[in-house]
Amino acid sequence: MAEKTCFVSIMGKPNVGKSTLLNALLGEKVAIVSRKPQTTRNRITGILTKGETQYVFTDTPGLHKPKTLLGEYMMKSAEAAAGGTDVILFVVECDVPLNASETVDTVILLVDSSEGPMPQTRFVLNKSLQEGLNPILFINKIDKINKGLLAKYLSELSGEYDFRAVIPISALEKDGLDIIFDELEPFLIESPHFFPDDMLTDQPERQLIAEIIREKMLRLLDDEIPHGTAVVIEEFKDEKTLLSVRAEIFCERESHKRIIIGKNGEMLKKIGSYAREDAEALFGTKVFLDLWVKVKDNWRDRPTLVANFGYKDE
Repeated sequence: MAEKTCFVSIMGKPNVGKSTLLNALLGEKVAIVSRKPQTTRNRITGILTKGETQYVFTDTPGLHKPKTLLGEYMMKSAEAAAGGTDVILFVVECDVPLNASETVDTVILLVDSSEGPMPQTRFVLNKSLQEGLNPILFINKIDKINKGLLAKYLSELSGEYDFRAVIPISALEKDGLDIIFDELEPFLIESPHFFPDDMLTDQPERQLIAEIIREKMLRLLDDEIPHGTAVVIEEFKDEKTLLSVRAEIFCERESHKRIIIGKNGEMLKKIGSYAREDAEALFGTKVFLDLWVKVKDNWRDRPTLVANFGYKDE
């Protein structure tokens, strides 16, 4: 049997479940998740190989109106993911137009069941229909909505648009994910696999552990502080039975530094402890994690620092 591949970009506005969906589809955690918007900053590739079939998923930063240079980088990263893909899977509503007609066979819309038919959803639907694409609608987070509201939402959208399919799912509960693969099957292309069959992601090890540290800050700290942080891995030594990592956390204010460190260093210890647990599970070895906190005023609007911290065009 010939090998087949399918490239799928997962896109949508911030904090709508894109990374949760990617992790659920892969059956492994390769993208950090939190309840805070704009958790994902870089394009993240997840690879799933099932026999002769390989799916290459790309999780992208949430589509939003950028307020900083970092935000502009994130938007460019998300829009660039639309090129060279077979399917764009929109998670909830997208408010940024994508010129995908030359590289995409269909649009899969994944919408938040609790939001209802918002204007951005209609924009994406109308755009896909204008481009001659046949949209598929997946309604996410069905575990969080009243069945009556879900039925009303389904009826309203189905009455306005001719979908190829309308399918309720829950990425968090992993309910209905098999149907996503069923809908992707027509877009498989006969082609050699682009990645080794046992490869899960193309993220470098340094980036993986930096993202784990940032995830813990997103979960443990107040809303604004984590968005102004960056993590740089200064030292990464694999010593057979121990992975030794020195990481620097950069924030934008001295007051934020004090909060990240916490009283008697307790918050920094907590961040390090939780991050170490995840890193040990990921790498399958003991991890020594040495964290330092530094201040770089307004780094998100300083081009050199944004690039130095890893947020630069490839």
